Amino acid sequence: MRFMLGLMVCVALASCALAQDATAAQDATAKVDDRIAESFGWKLGVQTYSFNRFTLFEAIDKAASVGLKYAEAYPGQKICGDCDDKMGPGMSEAAYERVAKKLAVAGIQLVAFGVTGLSGDEAESRKTFEFCKRFGIGVINTEAREDAFDTIEKLAQEYQIKVGIHNHPEPSYYWNPDKVLQAIEGRGPWIGACADTGHWMRSGLEPLDCLKKLEGRIVSFHFKDLNQKGKGAHDVPWGQGQANAKALIEEMKRQNFRGPVSIEYEHNWLESLPEIGQCVQNFHKFADELKND
Repeated sequence: MRFMLGLMVCVALASCALAQDATAAQDATAKVDDRIAESFGWKLGVQTYSFNRFTLFEAIDKAASVGLKYAEAYPGQKICGDCDDKMGPGMSEAAYERVAKKLAVAGIQLVAFGVTGLSGDEAESRKTFEFCKRFGIGVINTEAREDAFDTIEKLAQEYQIKVGIHNHPEPSYYWNPDKVLQAIEGRGPWIGACADTGHWMRSGLEPLDCLKKLEGRIVSFHFKDLNQKGKGAHDVPWGQGQANAKALIEEMKRQNFRGPVSIEYEHNWLESLPEIGQCVQNFHKFADELKND
């Protein structure tokens, strides 16, 4: 009898602890008021590459813990500790079902995928579009070259999924927004730019100028704020660096941008979650200041 009573007490305590943990998670989410950003059409999420030292499941939990509802997955991230599958078109049906369930439980929606390879091989590229359609992803970010654009544009229209041309730092192919504009000239609205503000800074460019050049063609963001321009720069919480994050967000609103804004935090890899949480809070603070503009 004493054993049973003790067991019941332990179970009750454990249940209480789980309830407290759940309440704490809900409280953390409740502190993020994203109504203004959502009214602007902005879907703030995390690029899970920010957590590339962790599994996708761990990244999803981390995103939810700072109040995010959206994420951008990248190809090749290990899905979870007890499976060998990696995120991407080649994952098994069982892995897909596990990821879908994990996302639903965490309250996270995948809105973008990348940076991933696309080519003029329609059968191969179609696999990526099929994969994204299944998850309800609306933007694929890539650095495909112009010779693939006829195929990519055809598939983008067919699947109703936008494609963003991403910029890595100089000397990568699309490091300069002028090159992006040149590449997508004459293309319809399904192909545009994935604006990586931090990589522009690493290339010595002014992010605000780059955004203005790309007006009307931006379909997604890899948003960053860095401590300085040039090589050796690293991410800092938004608003604390040299990117002029508030002005960038004001420019997003001026351009009437609508789409995914991915936090891609590439610093302090193992312990970046508090800093990512600051990015979330500051983003919504800046958004709120624009509500009457």
